[in-house]
Amino acid sequence: MSVLERIQAEVDGHPIVLFMKGTAQFPMCGFSSRSVQALKAAGATQLHTVNVLEDPEIRANLPRYSNWPTFPQLFIHGELIGGCDITMELFESGELARMISETQRQ
Repeated sequence: MSVLERIQAEVDGHPIVLFMKGTAQFPMCGFSSRSVQALKAAGATQLHTVNVLEDPEIRANLPRYSNWPTFPQLFIHGELIGGCDITMELFESGELARMISETQRQ
């Protein structure tokens, strides 16, 4: 399986996927930490994370897959939502909670 197929499998296999530096329990950068906190505060109970620091192939190829240059990267229902700034804006507007509640109803 190619690295792009592995990325696709992660995105397809979980309603909410955060490609981040570190883990939800131990984020390794401030942007990843803030994104996890916002997702949890918005009600994400089924948050799947991928530690890009543990998988250099995913870290190198995810920006090409998503056309997004930085980490973290949030995907909901297979769609790239964006990075930390967008996640925080959606959280503050209440939109992130709505998006998350839709994933948990299905």
